[in-house]
Amino acid sequence: MRRNIKRVLITGGAGFIGSALIRFLMNKTKISVLNIDKLTYAGNLRSLDSISSNDKYQFKKIDICNKTEIKNAIKEFKPNAIMNLAAESHVDRSIDGPLDFIKTNIQGTAVLLECARDYYNSLSSKDKQEFIFHQISTDEVYGSLGSKGLFDEKSTYDPSSPYSASKASADHLVRSWHKTFGLPVLLTNCSNNYGPFQFPEKLIPLMILNALKGKPLTIYGKGEQIRDWLYVDDHAIALYNVILKGINGQTYNIGGNNEYTNLEIVKTICSKLDNKIVDKPKGIRKFEELILFVDDRPGHDYRYAIDAKKIRLEIGWKPNENFLSGIEKTINWYLDNHSWCEDVMKDSYDGSRLGNI
Repeated sequence: MRRNIKRVLITGGAGFIGSALIRFLMNKTKISVLNIDKLTYAGNLRSLDSISSNDKYQFKKIDICNKTEIKNAIKEFKPNAIMNLAAESHVDRSIDGPLDFIKTNIQGTAVLLECARDYYNSLSSKDKQEFIFHQISTDEVYGSLGSKGLFDEKSTYDPSSPYSASKASADHLVRSWHKTFGLPVLLTNCSNNYGPFQFPEKLIPLMILNALKGKPLTIYGKGEQIRDWLYVDDHAIALYNVILKGINGQTYNIGGNNEYTNLEIVKTICSKLDNKIVDKPKGIRKFEELILFVDDRPGHDYRYAIDAKKIRLEIGWKPNENFLSGIEKTINWYLDNHSWCEDVMKDSYDGSRLGNI
């Protein structure tokens, strides 16, 4: 079954992945979008400047924990699909302040599910066939892999951080609303995203910006942790295809098939910046000289890696970017968009380490 999706309500659409999804939908499809976002430190409407005047786009500033406002927004917009990307998402911040993650990621998801259930029950039989609730989640819910193996859709949940535990809890809620109440749902669990418009607390943009300022490039432990990297625009395309073709009640893992250690990531960034930046910070010949190893993060998972066979075979999606092509685009974007970076970091983040207990 291919759904005829015309109207999508997206929560967290001013964030990194949400804004990439909205830009894709506005530029490549005829779908209308209502963006609901609380506009926390990581949500910035400047990420949507290029499509903000599009007639198919609407924005409402709403906290997903506010049941009355969410219910009214759904009733007024009448979506075919609700895509939940609203989340506190940074592991280090979840160590510093776990209760914010519990509220948004668990309580907020429960509110959305209840409002979606009320709305779904009000639909005609025909409209019910088109409706879907899509929970966008993370591979971190599966915990840590050893040197071999891949996460697939049947992998056991074993979260290590308050962030991943809150996302795992939300996933369980979504499945329970499907099994208990019959709400049509889809879940996707993705690997580490990177690309333009990512808030600079995350590894790749933080390393780029700190290098340009001549600040230490801090690496946890020995930098041996391995992640599977997914270019954010590829993720947006995958999410779009899942709401069109995904089977009700199913989970799809989305990965880039790009495994690198954190140290390899930082060294790649340094090497590329060496070739792009002639006037380096004072006293620096090569950006690798800025690398500084620090104590490891508490509960730091060793390796994540996604088996994306199911989404490739059932949905027909595979990534367009490999890591080297994606990181080139990403570095160039940050070099060309200093004003965006300074704006989103102003009064909210100075580039220092978080989650150091």
